[in-house]
Amino acid sequence: MAAPPRSHGRLSISANLRPRDLMDGPKRLSGVWTAKVLTLYPQMFPGVLEYSLTGRALSAGLWGMEAIQIRDFATGKHRNVDDTPAGGGAGMVLRADVVARAIDFAQRDSAARPLIYLSPRGAPFTQAMARDLAQGPGVTLLCGRFEGVDQRVLEAREVQEVSLGDFVLTGGEIAAQALIDATVRLIPRVLGNAESTVEETFSNGLLEHPQYTRPAQWEGRTIPDVLLSGHHGDIDAWRRAQAEALTKTRRPDLWRAYTDPDQSTERSARHKTAAKGEEKD
Repeated sequence: MAAPPRSHGRLSISANLRPRDLMDGPKRLSGVWTAKVLTLYPQMFPGVLEYSLTGRALSAGLWGMEAIQIRDFATGKHRNVDDTPAGGGAGMVLRADVVARAIDFAQRDSAARPLIYLSPRGAPFTQAMARDLAQGPGVTLLCGRFEGVDQRVLEAREVQEVSLGDFVLTGGEIAAQALIDATVRLIPRVLGNAESTVEETFSNGLLEHPQYTRPAQWEGRTIPDVLLSGHHGDIDAWRRAQAEALTKTRRPDLWRAYTDPDQSTERSARHKTAAKGEEKD
C-alpha cells in the first residue's frame, strides 16, 4: 500500500536511493531559500514553522523546506542508523556511513548550501549568523540523536557545529526549528514591516528597549511620559539609553563587545570564517 502524501516538501527515498516525491500539492520551488533537515523524525516538521508569519510565507513560496529521513539511507535487514560508542560508554552513536549518504543526497543540488549540525558543543548561534544564512541559498541541518554523530563524518563533510545555548536537548529537531525561524523571518517579504528587523534585540549589538502600548494606565502603572511626547529625538535617546542599561546589566558579554570596537570586529571576522566552513575544531 502506498505511503500517504505529505505536505511542505517532505522527502522519502526508496531502497535504491532514488528520490520518491510524496508531496501532494505544489512541487518543490526553485530559486527560493530552502531548509533541508536531516532527521530521524521528519514528522516533526514543519512543526511550529507551519504557523504565523513563517507558515504563511511557506505557503506563499517565499521559502521552502524538506525533511529527509536519515533511516532511509541505512542498509541491511534492520536498517540500523546507530551503533555502540567506540571505546565503550552509554548510549548509541549515529553511524558515519549512514549520515554521509543522507548528507550527500541533501547536498546534491547545492554544495554551496551551509551544512550545520545542531550540537551543544558548537559555536553559539547569533543574530549575525541568522542574517548571513538568510542571504544565502538556504541551509542543510543535521539533527542529532542519542549520544551524537560519528566524528569522522563531521570532519569528512566539513560540517559546522552550531549551538543554541549551554543546555542539552533530546535531539536537534527543536533547535533546528528555532534556527530556521530566526533566519526565515529575515528573508525579504516574510515580515510585513522590514523595520522590525532593524530595531529589534541584537540588531545593533544591544538588547531591545522596553515596549509599551495601550491602555496608557494599567494597574497603577503608566507609560513613560517621553514616549507620549511626540518628540522623536527624545524618544530615540530614551530608547537608546534603556537598551544600553539593559545590555550592561543583563548581558555584560554583549556590552563589552559593544563598547570595544576591536573585539566586535574580531568576533565578526571569526564568525564569517566559521560560516564558510573554513574553521576546524
